[in-house]
Amino acid sequence: MDSAENIIKKRKQRWIDLYSNNQKPGAVIFMGQDYGSRPLPYPENKNRRIEYILNMYKIQMDSLEYMDDDKIPFVCPYTGTEIFANAFGCKVSYPVNDMPFALPLVHNSSDAAKIKYPDLKNSPPIAEIFDIADKLRNSAPDALMQLPDIQSPLDIAALIWNKEDFFAAMYEDPEAVKELISMTENFLTEFLDFWFERYGKEFIAHHPDYYMPCGVTFSEDEVGAISPDMFEEFSLGSLNRLSDRYGAAGMHCCADSRHQWENFKKIKNLKLINLNLTHTPNDFQKAYKYFEDTCVQMHSGPNVDDELYFNSKNMRVVIQDWANSKQDAAEKCKRLREKYCLQ
Repeated sequence: MDSAENIIKKRKQRWIDLYSNNQKPGAVIFMGQDYGSRPLPYPENKNRRIEYILNMYKIQMDSLEYMDDDKIPFVCPYTGTEIFANAFGCKVSYPVNDMPFALPLVHNSSDAAKIKYPDLKNSPPIAEIFDIADKLRNSAPDALMQLPDIQSPLDIAALIWNKEDFFAAMYEDPEAVKELISMTENFLTEFLDFWFERYGKEFIAHHPDYYMPCGVTFSEDEVGAISPDMFEEFSLGSLNRLSDRYGAAGMHCCADSRHQWENFKKIKNLKLINLNLTHTPNDFQKAYKYFEDTCVQMHSGPNVDDELYFNSKNMRVVIQDWANSKQDAAEKCKRLREKYCLQ
């Protein structure tokens, strides 16, 4: 049996090879597993969250002995979408049995003009994230760190500013919207600079849990509600600046975003894209074909036996499945490696 260190090293290299445009077609396997009930990211659950994540990491490390997939064990100070909006002054709602979310602070352009830029190192919600991450790093010094929930600069601004007025202001007062987006981009950049300096440049994306040797990953969801021209005007520039700064990008989008696919191809050095493709029966086939020359694709939903995984010589994909037991995991990984001729 190879050592855990060597197994992880080989898995990382398979991801790196997959991101290379030279490997076509190509694939890695991502096998989901049960880690138990996750405590919600509420302040009172801080210690339980840390215990849960360390136990999850132990399960992932133990699974190296029987699960021959390409998942990289990690730890994470998981959060909801609220963290950066909270840093800008938004209050947070903690609903019963659901994820926390930010309540809008801005309702018009006049409110937006009063927003103050946060002090990163003296922001309570940001300090909480780093405190949890530090405790995890101290307990599992060899583990990769997963990014917290990174929303795009546009999406953070849309959390701070009441969405109904925010979208109207894109037409009525676009400069006010751009000013707020510029503030969220600068704050996010400041956060990421500090994060990567503290925990290293390689990491696990927030969603899905894929490995990145460097770069930045983010959720870009509000683009489902705006036109392609507005995406270019209000979002594309900030995404490209982030990609340029950190060397690569990975994107999740859970919106119905078919009208933005052309713009997604304009994101610089896009390494992986994860889309919500449950809108029409043919969306999977359309997406795999459309992005086959652009980046690795990790869309949730296709059956692992669907031939669409390799319907072209240029496909690069993450094949996802779920294991119900150790034996189930071992058998499924073996079958997938044989079916897709994966090393």
